[in-house]
Amino acid sequence: MQTEATPAQADVSELDLVRRCQAGDTEAFDELVTRYRTRVFGMIYNMVHSEQDAWDLAQDSFLKAWKSIKRFRGRSSFYTWIYRIVMNVTIDWLRKKQIKGAGTEFDDAIQLRQVDPASKTVPKTEALPYETIERGEIRVRIDKAIAQLSSEQRAVILMKEIEDMQYHEIAEALGCSIGTVMSRLFYARKKLQTLLRDVYENI
Repeated sequence: MQTEATPAQADVSELDLVRRCQAGDTEAFDELVTRYRTRVFGMIYNMVHSEQDAWDLAQDSFLKAWKSIKRFRGRSSFYTWIYRIVMNVTIDWLRKKQIKGAGTEFDDAIQLRQVDPASKTVPKTEALPYETIERGEIRVRIDKAIAQLSSEQRAVILMKEIEDMQYHEIAEALGCSIGTVMSRLFYARKKLQTLLRDVYENI
């Protein structure tokens, strides 16, 4: 079982690892996977809300990255490059599932493990028991609201609000213009504000 990168491993530059991968070095690619698998899994999980599906999609994404590594030109960071692959794989999967799944894209009891969406909207104070219950209900409301966004809108919300990526990084990862990113983000936020109006009014 692989572990996270040690300090000595972390000293090896990303570009050096990529160059070794392009020469067919599988151990170098294993190192890149170790460095980024947690963040990749977290991003996918926040999109699909299923641990097993997230791991499967992460595996598919890394496999596609390995097959395409020779096309990496270094015009962006490896992380941004692989995020584009991750988003394409995940969004394609969501679209196919939506077509096949009779509208049941997510489980009703979803809870984000990597990031608590309520943490950005609920004051961090010592909670009484009834407040803890209320916050749990808010988390479920936020999860359900995010699930109602389109896959493209969900991607930009998560990348901006949770991953804290810059507009140009999101555009690079999604293969679209900065204007498109800003437009999707605007409409995603507008829809969330409408769906969660009472939540925002009571926090």
